[in-house]
Amino acid sequence: MEKVWLNYYEPGVPHSIDYPKHNLYELFQKAAQTYKSNPAVNFMGREMSYGEMHDKVRSLASALSDLGIKKGDRVAIHLPNCTQFPIAYFAALAIGAIVVPCNPLYVAREMEYQLKDSGAETIITLTRFYKMIKGIQSKANLKNIIVSNIKDYFPGFLSFLYTVAKEKKEGDRVEIAGEDYIFSELIDKYSGKTPPTVDVSPDDRALFLYTGGTTGRSKGAILLHRNLASNMFQVKAWCTDYEEGNETILGVLPFFHSYGLTTVLNLGLLNGGKLVLLPRFVLADVLKTIDKQKPTLFPGVPTMYVAINNAPNLQKYDVKSIRVCISGAAPLPVEVQKVFEQNTGGKLVEGYGLSETSPVTHANPVYGKRKAGSIGLPVPDTDYKIVDVETGEKEIPVGEIGELCVRGPQVMEGYLNMPDETAKSLRDGWFYTGDIAKADEEGYTYIVDRKKDMVIAGGFNIYPRDVEEILFAHPKVMEAAVAGITDPYRGETLKAYVVLKEWQTMTEEEVISYCKENLAPYKVPKLVEFRKELPKTMIGKVLRRMLKEEEEKKMKQ
Repeated sequence: MEKVWLNYYEPGVPHSIDYPKHNLYELFQKAAQTYKSNPAVNFMGREMSYGEMHDKVRSLASALSDLGIKKGDRVAIHLPNCTQFPIAYFAALAIGAIVVPCNPLYVAREMEYQLKDSGAETIITLTRFYKMIKGIQSKANLKNIIVSNIKDYFPGFLSFLYTVAKEKKEGDRVEIAGEDYIFSELIDKYSGKTPPTVDVSPDDRALFLYTGGTTGRSKGAILLHRNLASNMFQVKAWCTDYEEGNETILGVLPFFHSYGLTTVLNLGLLNGGKLVLLPRFVLADVLKTIDKQKPTLFPGVPTMYVAINNAPNLQKYDVKSIRVCISGAAPLPVEVQKVFEQNTGGKLVEGYGLSETSPVTHANPVYGKRKAGSIGLPVPDTDYKIVDVETGEKEIPVGEIGELCVRGPQVMEGYLNMPDETAKSLRDGWFYTGDIAKADEEGYTYIVDRKKDMVIAGGFNIYPRDVEEILFAHPKVMEAAVAGITDPYRGETLKAYVVLKEWQTMTEEEVISYCKENLAPYKVPKLVEFRKELPKTMIGKVLRRMLKEEEEKKMKQ
């Protein structure tokens, strides 16, 4: 049966948001004018006000326009979380360009594919990536390369120290070819210029956002201005005590990913909040930053909360400023949630989303009723249904397992250059997520696992998350992943990959024995491998596919 969003204070009462009829740049412009003197970004200790950032956005937008970039053209942003990212993002959107966020960890082959597939002819990158981008320029059909140095918006003394101690080592000291452009010089050259007025509708394309490729070839999700704006407002409504103009958001989720883009960059900068940016998750840096900057919101992924929970010197840092955390990208183990809330005094709830849905579709209520192991309820104006896995046409009764489908204003237009994939995923207004789920009578949804991650061993369907939840609950286990390994007799055999907490020891037999006490026999892993770390995407999602590929290579040797 189709379910609509349930208000978590009044179950059964639908809720809707009155969405402003503006594009993303206009929303930023309004926030910048309202909170002109407020800090917009803190990066490496240097703060930039909304007024200063808006000026730089307008200058860069004028420069991009003079380079011939017009509405509908693609601008690739190849940057980590730094002050340059939001400047580039809103400058491109201001003139109606389509932003293509790129993962800074991509190698040349991956970058070439994404640039060619998206049709991006302009890229904004860092000096440390310049040599690679020049190497693929002709093959990727790039016309304009704009280069920034990571230190450009460091505080003065830190910038000097970086120049002396790290710039050469990090590959940031390079000679820029005469035909290419320097980010800061463009902004200075066009300072005070007014960019052209471009008619950009909420229904125009804003982003080509590429899926992480964790289950195969990376696909470009086409997201409109209204998709991203709607999802930002949905998340804001979910955080019922969100105080516009007065929140500080820890920005360690990468902005090239939809999760960081919506729950950090858009949520913060379209509502007068301050973003505290970190280019990547380094535990010591994160703890120092929380202690000093006092963030109120900390969107993250389970691996981040696990690391904080297990920090040996956590008591040295004040982490009590954290009020709300929505965890996404991977299942949130119940034990991790409980310990994190004890440590911070804040609320940590599990949510759910996909690149194709901007990304958030579900979350547990922050202050209302939440259910362990559930992704919660649909966010405002979002419908869901659960259908049979085989055909996707038959709706499944409450409590039974099937494929989760969603519908709402945040759902993408389709996949770029992939009409067949679009037709498979978008049917009659519904997006078929590829995730196996079930729902209870109150509308709370439970992700059983990825459709492609389901393991069939000895004729039994096994969902890795069931086993991982049990492993996470063991006091010696810090992280765990489970994958199906090819087996000539059983079809697949379940293997557990375990990362132990510091100073802890376990044997394979101990892990298997523990699982036997807590799981049905067919769910118990037959193999166990202890590791120092698990392969992950930059956002922190465990790459089960990579674990399986490693096993296949071993078998061939």
